[in-house]
Amino acid sequence: MATKKVGLALSSGAARGLAHIGVLEVLERNGIPIDLIAGTSIGAIVGASYAAGKDISEIKKVVVGLNRRQMLSLADFTIPTRGFIKGRKITEWLKSAIGGISFRDLKIPFACVATDIITGEEVVIKEGSVVTAVRASTSMPVIFTPARLEGRYLVDGGLVNPIPVRILRDMGADFVIAVSVVPYLGDRAQLQDADGATRPKEPNILSVLIRMMYIVGYQAALSGIREADMTIAPDVAHIRPDNFNRARECILQGEQAAQRALPELKRQLEA
Repeated sequence: MATKKVGLALSSGAARGLAHIGVLEVLERNGIPIDLIAGTSIGAIVGASYAAGKDISEIKKVVVGLNRRQMLSLADFTIPTRGFIKGRKITEWLKSAIGGISFRDLKIPFACVATDIITGEEVVIKEGSVVTAVRASTSMPVIFTPARLEGRYLVDGGLVNPIPVRILRDMGADFVIAVSVVPYLGDRAQLQDADGATRPKEPNILSVLIRMMYIVGYQAALSGIREADMTIAPDVAHIRPDNFNRARECILQGEQAAQRALPELKRQLEA
């Protein structure tokens, strides 16, 4: 369709990021080329799986049907000196989902983002073990112990670069599609009282931490959206970040958002 080198930036966003799968399915079905992928946090999991050559059906199978009990089974709790969860079980789960491969074995060039918790620097990982890199990119502070890589202590990349558009430019992308499930700060989960009035839903500890990351990374997210040639934003703000059991709904919202964007996307790529 196009001679432009197309990059796909997949944002952070916890369970909401499962919408990335639906976007990928529509792009693939319609012959939209994806030459480069960069992902942060949940975007790194989905992006790495696709870059490794996994079929969309395979990726769906891994996430559809996840429930809280299964999620808890991946939590190897420890004495919380650096985090509540060691992350070894998550690492094994990532290995089963993505494969124990290195970046040089990927079918599509891929990079993911982590944060150096000591210096606050963005760390872009493009070599070595893919699972090790993705584990670092998804290590939510306080919940997970930091990942150790080349002398650095790394945590979730959503703190510094939730929508990694600039990384794709550095990798050589001519046209960047950003998929954002990072909500606007004004979005609020609501409960309805008996009289019909609404009030904010009381957050649990995970919601507080994820919200904190949105606040810290908000300006970086806006920058990513501004730098992208096109942004696809699935309607998932009503889904709690820990609702991995709503995978089908997230994927459907991704499909619908990509379908709406398709005519303009094709027009721009053909220009």
